[in-house]
Amino acid sequence: MKRICVIGLGYIGLPTASILSGKGFKVVGVDINGKLVEELNQLNIDPLELGLADLANSAIESGKLVAKSSPEKADVFMICVPTPLNDENKADLVHIKNAAESILPYLKKGNLVILESTVPPGTTEGILKSILEESGLKVGSELYLSYCPERVLPGNVLKELIENDRIIGGVNPESTELAKEVYQSFVEGEIYLTDATSAEMVKLVENSFRDVNIAFANELSRVCDKLNLNVWKVIGLANKHPRVVNFIGFYIIDDIRNLF
Repeated sequence: MKRICVIGLGYIGLPTASILSGKGFKVVGVDINGKLVEELNQLNIDPLELGLADLANSAIESGKLVAKSSPEKADVFMICVPTPLNDENKADLVHIKNAAESILPYLKKGNLVILESTVPPGTTEGILKSILEESGLKVGSELYLSYCPERVLPGNVLKELIENDRIIGGVNPESTELAKEVYQSFVEGEIYLTDATSAEMVKLVENSFRDVNIAFANELSRVCDKLNLNVWKVIGLANKHPRVVNFIGFYIIDDIRNLF
């Protein structure tokens, strides 16, 4: 697996593509934003992520990373597209569907497709698998499919892509192991293997836990303001309890504070 096509060059796709290109892979980054593609290829990158411009520019200058508006044949296809909420507060999967359909003409036997976007449980095994099999290839035996959610904090993406643990869930063991080979090339954290639907649920649990902690920390801040108390001191002391350690968002709101 030496050639990788990354679909979506946003805050996850571009850093991932840049890192992979530095690990010996030939990477094609694809985005529907033509202006972004042009700017990347002209080395006109001004991202918020510290160090990303230098990393991406180096990869493009070396010829190991190229940005394009449409996919190309590859060994591995990584889908890193947004899944915003729609008017019904449900995940809008249109970008995933479009990404999957865009790679159909380029799929060949033995390819691996990896989804990183946050999705409802069952998306990989259901929606994505069905679209990919329109290629005529059988997922699980001729075409391999895995889900590996991103687990990073904006502003610290490059560091966390490498250092954080990763969860990989394939539609079958072969898919899981193939995806593991890709992530082992750059991930220094632990890699945990499971099935695709469990991995999707894990990502939602992580996001929900963080949201609940942030909401609780915000409410705590309001109460402390009314009582003229230092919320950081209160949280820090509360976290000294052996069964409360970090539970009330000490590191979470500290992470958020570091973004501003």
